[in-house]
Amino acid sequence: VSGCKWLHYKALEIFFCFILQFLHQIVDGICGRAYCRYQDYGSVWNLAEWMEILEETTTYFKTTVGKNLSDEEAVQQLNELSSSYQEAITKCLKGRKEEIRHSLMWWPGGRITFNALSSDKISMLQMPLLNLDLDVKENELQNLINALEAANKVFITEFFLHPFLVRS
Repeated sequence: VSGCKWLHYKALEIFFCFILQFLHQIVDGICGRAYCRYQDYGSVWNLAEWMEILEETTTYFKTTVGKNLSDEEAVQQLNELSSSYQEAITKCLKGRKEEIRHSLMWWPGGRITFNALSSDKISMLQMPLLNLDLDVKENELQNLINALEAANKVFITEFFLHPFLVRS
């Protein structure tokens, strides 16, 4: 029985370290360094789960730090998670809060939460989602470029006027 307890505690320790590593990689991404990659966690989560977990965790860190929530308020946001997840997230947040805050102050995209699949998320996947082969005439290509540039201007306008802006 004591051997089983030791094995159980060792497994929990390994799991805790795995989760902490994952959380620190998410914070690295928030801070402009390399995001964690789906290919490193594809055996744990499918793509849909991965995108959801990544989005929710990133949003949690940005919102918690951006709104300057107290430790108690930050933990309340995690009430649906198990105590081991709460402990890992809280430990990571406490250790990296100032780094996240600095990133939110200096990185414009850090202040905004997106619900859509954005290009930074696509690049995190480290895999192509779409290959496009265009067979168009030159004037059609120019029309496409003009349309994309117009869409980009709308996006930029909405980006900075987004109603869910998180201010520190």
